[in-house]
Amino acid sequence: MKAMSPSAEIREVDFSEALGERYLSYALSTIMARSLPDVRDGLKPVQRRILHAMHQLRLDSRSGYKKCARVVGDVIGKFHPHGEVAVYEALVRLAQDFSERYPLVDGQGNFGNVDGDNAAAMRYTESRLSAVAQAMLEGLEADAVDLRPTYDGEEREPVVLPARFPNLLANGASGIAVGMATSIPPHNAGEICAALLHLIDHPQAETGELLEHVKGPDFPTGGVLVENAEDLRQAYETGRGSFRLRARWKCEPSGHGLYRIVVSEIPFQVQKGRLVEKLAALLEEKKLPLLADVRDESSEEIRLLLEPKSRNVDAESLMEELFRATDLEIKVPLNLNVLDASGVPRVMSLKEALKAFLDHRREVLQRQSRHRLAALARRLEILEGERIAHLNLDEVIRVIREEKEAKAALMKRWSLSEVQAEAILNLRLRALSRLEEIAIEKELKELRKEEAGLKGLLGSEARQWRAIGAEMEAISRQFGAGDRQGARRTVLAPAPLPRESALRSEREGEAVTVFCSRMGWVRSVKGHGLEPQAQRLKEGDAPRFALAAQTTDRILLFATNGRFYTLAVERLQGGRGQGEPLRLLIDLPNEDDVVAMFVYRRELSFLLAASDGRGFLVEGSEVFAERRAGKRVFDPSEKASARICLELGAGDAAAFLGENRKLLILRLEEIPKHARGRGVFLQRYSEGGLADCKLFRLAEGLSWKAGENRIRTERDLRPYLGRRGGAGRLVPTGFPRSNRFT
Repeated sequence: MKAMSPSAEIREVDFSEALGERYLSYALSTIMARSLPDVRDGLKPVQRRILHAMHQLRLDSRSGYKKCARVVGDVIGKFHPHGEVAVYEALVRLAQDFSERYPLVDGQGNFGNVDGDNAAAMRYTESRLSAVAQAMLEGLEADAVDLRPTYDGEEREPVVLPARFPNLLANGASGIAVGMATSIPPHNAGEICAALLHLIDHPQAETGELLEHVKGPDFPTGGVLVENAEDLRQAYETGRGSFRLRARWKCEPSGHGLYRIVVSEIPFQVQKGRLVEKLAALLEEKKLPLLADVRDESSEEIRLLLEPKSRNVDAESLMEELFRATDLEIKVPLNLNVLDASGVPRVMSLKEALKAFLDHRREVLQRQSRHRLAALARRLEILEGERIAHLNLDEVIRVIREEKEAKAALMKRWSLSEVQAEAILNLRLRALSRLEEIAIEKELKELRKEEAGLKGLLGSEARQWRAIGAEMEAISRQFGAGDRQGARRTVLAPAPLPRESALRSEREGEAVTVFCSRMGWVRSVKGHGLEPQAQRLKEGDAPRFALAAQTTDRILLFATNGRFYTLAVERLQGGRGQGEPLRLLIDLPNEDDVVAMFVYRRELSFLLAASDGRGFLVEGSEVFAERRAGKRVFDPSEKASARICLELGAGDAAAFLGENRKLLILRLEEIPKHARGRGVFLQRYSEGGLADCKLFRLAEGLSWKAGENRIRTERDLRPYLGRRGGAGRLVPTGFPRSNRFT
């Protein structure tokens, strides 16, 4: 057994504290050194180190290519002590024109494709910097940014790149750290530069003004962005949200009155091979009733052919079916979580991200100007000395020939600095010509003019912003206009209206009744006017909802989590069985969570209220859900849940009843309309919460069930009429003990 060293120290520490310290160190390392990009240059450390290593290898866009293995070797040997596979994968992504809107690496060889195939090994591929990357690195030698020691202390690396190009928003970023993540879609550089110029001219500009320039994400693979303006504004204002992106398609006639659909662009980061496999699998499982066949005829350009089952199938309906069932439509998240200039991770709005980039460019401009001024001062000092030598040439030659300490004599005779005296002593005879004297005078004049300009620039904030504006205009002309690289690739389209018949069959709609039980079993039965009690249910179950509908209708469900869900009646199980559970049709955590159920109509409006008394009105067009996960409309607080969803109908007032048996009546005109949110306080409670709510007409009075076959109506409602957020008054004498209106 090996003896313990006399200098070894054993300390008793709490295990949980030691584990917490080490995990915190790991979390900070993951957040700051791996996963989150810097708001100034939009790069993660590994990406920044790849570009810096290639810059040191002089792999600019006009030079030849070098093997990627050489680049990866330099990166892991000098800057990034991690596995070569991870570094090579990062390099490959920077070179993929279908992953990066503006690739930072110019690759030669197989760097993968949109089908999902991997790149070739690093020993086969070659790379160099792109023009965009050179714009990111411009000024690195001019003390534009701070440098720090590398991991082994032998070299130095930039903390952040000068970044003349707005890379964060132009190329986007994605990453998962400990307890946080980032997801930034790519944008058009021309639009970003236009927004930056507007922000320079109008520092107080709001997000809405910036969105007049930044229209939305611009993906390298194109596609169609379908999102309404309000959702776009809210996403960019908060730094969180999502965007609906669809494939671009068109109809192509195939003769005899038939047609086929050609998909020419698929959504960002969707692998074409897997997409085709998914379509084929759904087709084989008969889950796409309107589609007959799918073929991939892609070469360099994407071309997917979709054959409808017959000429009578509506192309829009077919595509709506495919958008719902496949990745021909995806949700692209926005989570603008980045490291700010001080290295602190936080979620920024669009304006904050643009402002941080402009502040960084101003700092870079100031540092470059100071660096250039220092260089000018050194050169001017030498030129002034050489000028003195030319003006006193004979005396200078005599001093140099006769004096033992010529350098000291020169410095004393003409009050020269040591640098000037050394420069005079190093002059060659050919430099003493008259032409050289003229050249010195000319250079002195030019450098003094440049020096005055730089001093004026550093002394004027307005001039600095004009210089940054000129930079952004140049970047916009170079990368954001004209050709395929600069033109917007993603088409902007209005949010599609809910298509109630998007999944309709070729037959006419039939009358059915949709039943939903308390245990969440749902089914449709032919005919109207059917009694819920007559339906066959499992033991212990009971009827809950019964709706008269058509097979072409959609059913709208509202749950306690504030989400709306949509079901196609045509897809519901019919017959004499008990139906099927809701959880197989939609992503509903618990069947007991369903609050209300309606036949969807776009013209409907609803009153939503939570258990804490908050609520608002919402239009039917805002609640239609395209996905199984539903659409979040109501955001109740953590201690509350959505409790009420009522169709407005012909009512003009709402009666709110608290668990404390206090009644408050509000006119509907006092309740605001929102598309999403937590709402406003409709009724406040000292204890308990909302028990029930009812819509009615004030002129007809408020009615409630007072017994088995008796209805009571209260017509004098003045004591209960109040303002929004009031507590209300105790219910009238004789109000049911159940504390419910029905």
